[in-house]
Amino acid sequence: MDKPLGGKHILIVEDEIVFRSLLDNFLDSLGAVITLADDGLQALEKMKYHSYDLIICDLAMPRMDGIKLVGHLRSHGNVIPVLVISATENMADIARVLRLGVQDVLLKPLNDLGRLREVVYECLYPSMFTSKVEEDEQLFQDWDALVRDPQAAAKLLKQLQPPVQQTIAHCRINYRQLTMAEQPGLVLDVAALSENDLAFYCLDVTRAGDNGVLAALLLRALFNGLLQEQLSGQAQRLPELNGLLKQVNLLLRQANLQGQFPLLVGYYHQGLKNLVLVSAGLNATLIINSHQIQLSNGVPLGTLGSTHLNQVSQKCDAWQCQVWGAGGRLRLMLSTN
Repeated sequence: MDKPLGGKHILIVEDEIVFRSLLDNFLDSLGAVITLADDGLQALEKMKYHSYDLIICDLAMPRMDGIKLVGHLRSHGNVIPVLVISATENMADIARVLRLGVQDVLLKPLNDLGRLREVVYECLYPSMFTSKVEEDEQLFQDWDALVRDPQAAAKLLKQLQPPVQQTIAHCRINYRQLTMAEQPGLVLDVAALSENDLAFYCLDVTRAGDNGVLAALLLRALFNGLLQEQLSGQAQRLPELNGLLKQVNLLLRQANLQGQFPLLVGYYHQGLKNLVLVSAGLNATLIINSHQIQLSNGVPLGTLGSTHLNQVSQKCDAWQCQVWGAGGRLRLMLSTN
């Protein structure tokens, strides 16, 4: 096939003129139709008038950087494949865009155009290449380095903790945390899936040693993608969280992370005013107005090959959730705008 990218429309978002020209010429030679943008804002403007099969973007750009661009696309339900090519050495940035669902991250300088070609093919023709499980296993280019350096992994995890207060998916959400020591205890992550729904999880990393921190990093990068898969088949836009936790349990085993991983996962749809909570090993009390609902803890992930979970579903426009385990206590609060 002389022009393997024939008919494919690719948007390149890159402010470095020389590198942008290199990408343009190389992908054009493969048959792709190329559109160029200097930054995220210009990319969004071009996307108003044209649809694209793939976006290739840098992270560091003026006006709107790559992280904000991908975050904007995902929060508006746009699932166009994105390939990030960046000179960053910040693993927190890489983890952030992986969590937002980018297909891959390549680091500059990009000396191997053959590798670029392969990754572009994988983005545009995913069914011809690695399975989802294989992609998950190849998650971090620096995963082996994190395994060898537990202190670096713990430092990265601490950098990735969400702000104490934020507004996402038209909801005000904040949390208070009490851990037993300076070491990671209960790890929280909260993320918008679209303009109308958000998800969160709380993982106790204290019962699996260094593997607990690695599990938290793995979950952080994969969580949104796994949840979007669960949502894709649900007409009512409510995920099957039991299925999600079964996937997480399987991924922990595939990553050779042994130990117990107490985990609580929640999903809230602001439009439907519906909260779904499921626990595998963490205690939780859900408070709606003055009404308290106890969520029994179930069995931590990693304990058994199968999952044993407890789930509740409630209609509400404001709630608090108190979570506790060996790693400490946490109170998560949400109200709609």
